[in-house]
Amino acid sequence: MSLSEKQCVPCKGGVARLSESQAKAIHKQTPDWQLTENATRVERNFRFADFVAARTFVNQVGNLAEQQGHHPDISFGWGYAHITIYTHDIKGLHENDFILAAKIDALE
Repeated sequence: MSLSEKQCVPCKGGVARLSESQAKAIHKQTPDWQLTENATRVERNFRFADFVAARTFVNQVGNLAEQQGHHPDISFGWGYAHITIYTHDIKGLHENDFILAAKIDALE
């Protein structure tokens, strides 16, 4: 099953974050995203024709994030959006982060 077909599952206490090697292995399924902060974050920049297009995309991402119960950090402005995803409770990456990234990719 592809990442975009999966659903985010809420993390309970005591869940370990992905190791760097685990994150790199899953990251292969979301190649447009960048692993950052020693493989504890996944980030992507998006470009748009104007502010309205960027805002429309960010609203779609917000709706998707709410459906998945997994909320990225988003900044945007005229012609761009920047998204950072990680699991705050574990201060690193979980499979959920890559699931959300793949679902965001499917919005394009």
